Amino acid sequence: MVLLGNLTASPAAAVIRQAQRADGPASVLAIGTANPANCVLQQEYADYYFRVINAEHDTKLKSKLHRICKSSAIKKRYFYHTDEMLRDHPELIDRTLPSLDTRMGIATTAVPELAAAAATKAMAEWGRPATDVTHLIVGTYCGAHMPGADVRLASLLGLAPSVRRTMLYLNGCNSGATALRVAKDIAENNRGARVLVVCAELTLILLRAPEDEADKATLIMQALFGDGAAAVIVGADVNRGSVECPLFEMVAASQAVIPESERAAAGRLGEDGLLFRPAVEMTTLIRENVEQCLVEALAPLGLSGGWNRLFWAVHPGGRAILDGVEAVLRLDSEKLAASRHVLSEYGNMSGPTVIFVLDEIRRRRGELGVGRDGLGVLLGLGPGISVETIVLHATGNY
Repeated sequence: MVLLGNLTASPAAAVIRQAQRADGPASVLAIGTANPANCVLQQEYADYYFRVINAEHDTKLKSKLHRICKSSAIKKRYFYHTDEMLRDHPELIDRTLPSLDTRMGIATTAVPELAAAAATKAMAEWGRPATDVTHLIVGTYCGAHMPGADVRLASLLGLAPSVRRTMLYLNGCNSGATALRVAKDIAENNRGARVLVVCAELTLILLRAPEDEADKATLIMQALFGDGAAAVIVGADVNRGSVECPLFEMVAASQAVIPESERAAAGRLGEDGLLFRPAVEMTTLIRENVEQCLVEALAPLGLSGGWNRLFWAVHPGGRAILDGVEAVLRLDSEKLAASRHVLSEYGNMSGPTVIFVLDEIRRRRGELGVGRDGLGVLLGLGPGISVETIVLHATGNY
């Protein structure tokens, strides 16, 4: 103990601490995404949904869901669950039957497999062996078991037994941005670290029939969410001549909670799955507070205001949320084009979605030649209501 006490106070401790830290900022080195095979067109979803819940006779609710789908700005979504699965497990639909064990049992296998599909793509782009991954962060709301999806995923990918794992449960739509913020801290405080971030979600945990004729919240959830997984490799201090290619430098990261918003985007895990009922004021709270959150996060960097100078990877929580952010920040219409594209093609996949948006921005900048470098913001929005802000520098390496 005396030795440790002396070491803490000695110049040697400062040298050791400095040696443990990276010299430069963390960067996004690779991105991969994946979706299940079952695709449902949004214009057909109301018919599909009321067929699988055996309620085709309820034309009033079906018409209501059809109107919600029509105004959602979503073209299609992907799902892990199939007609056969739902026929074999009627408890997934019938609210009177306990279903949590069934949902968790399916997720135990499905989440790591979907996560592995996205991670495999990211690692192939990264170009280094799986055993070079030093840290693994996995985010999902589809889990309540030990060990978690991280252990199975590490095995599927062939990661080293020494990989340092972190699980993020029930962070909802913010899990992608939150995981990236944590990965940045790890990469910059552990020299040579290579962090694999993976978020995977299944709407199976949310799937259920409406409670009654007035249950509009359930219809909104069924019309909005889809299944998907996204993965990112994060690391700092890329060696010149390395196979690694930094895509986005992670300049700064912060989180803030909108005051008096704790109940506005809340959910609970119960016997009938994950019950998420966003309050009617959620969109208003985001619209009225998001600019102040951004000012507080970016002002120390000299970036507050003049929002059109930046590129934007905003979590597409829904059409109204994107419209609100665009209006209050007075953004040019093309600034949220990537977010709107992802919402249209996949729906809201919760945590992975903002990473899909970042990948779409990378694609547009590379293939379409739209402003190859420059500063931007990745904006996460999730339960709390929590606002995650990550300032990025696009390197132009696409």
